[in-house]
Amino acid sequence: MFAQVSEAVSTSCAGAACGTPYSDFVRTYLTVGILALVAVGLVAALLGVALILRPGPREGRYQGQKSISYESGVDPVRTGWAQTQVRYYIFALLFVIFDVEAVFIFPWAMRMEDYGTFGLVEMLIFIFILILGLAYAIRKKVLQWL
Repeated sequence: MFAQVSEAVSTSCAGAACGTPYSDFVRTYLTVGILALVAVGLVAALLGVALILRPGPREGRYQGQKSISYESGVDPVRTGWAQTQVRYYIFALLFVIFDVEAVFIFPWAMRMEDYGTFGLVEMLIFIFILILGLAYAIRKKVLQWL
């Protein structure tokens, strides 16, 4: 049956588009797609094995206490929810901004001769804007930890 279908397709394809081999570009993505399917299948298989092999629920005196949060031997008194101050997030955001600044400055410093005066002026403007942001953060007392 399968041979009959392939024979029918080969006789009906008289054009140049039928039967042409895959290009290297398509073959590369086909390989990636096959590997992705294998990875998804492997994860699903391992999760299935873990589901089969895991121990079942147990009844007992102390089983309910296993789901209580435990930290340093102190029993929890209140709920686990606690509000975090905004300044910690702002501090982290400032860190990310100045970290990204370093990502822009290092490649520029490596190729500084190629960029010439125009590149130097552009980087000085970039650094000046960052210094203005840092001065604003200092003035608003964002960088004071406590």
